[in-house]
Amino acid sequence: MFDVGFSELCLIGLVSLLVIGPERLPKVARLAGFWIGKTRNMVASVKEEIKLELHAEEMRQIFKEQSGLPEVQQILDETSNTLKSTIAPTTSMTRDDLDTGAIVEEERPKESLSTDKTEQHESK
Repeated sequence: MFDVGFSELCLIGLVSLLVIGPERLPKVARLAGFWIGKTRNMVASVKEEIKLELHAEEMRQIFKEQSGLPEVQQILDETSNTLKSTIAPTTSMTRDDLDTGAIVEEERPKESLSTDKTEQHESK
């Protein structure tokens, strides 16, 4: 946060030694260290609480978005059912057409098949 180098710390130590005096300086340094530690702990706990609140808010947002999913799922199911009901008659008609086409080919005389092959060879 603050760019305090070694020279700045030495200057602060020298000024505090002159102002406070050598007898009270260790006591004041311990007290300052104690309050700095408390302040750091307090800042860390506030950061953690903010992080937890943001995480909780994100979870609420996700749950809110997830609550709309059943509606989407219902629309998808309805669309799927509609498509299945539309495709089912078409599929059965196609199968019927294929079945009748297969019968027509089977009923075709074998002579006409051989004649077609003969005509193909003669044309080449």
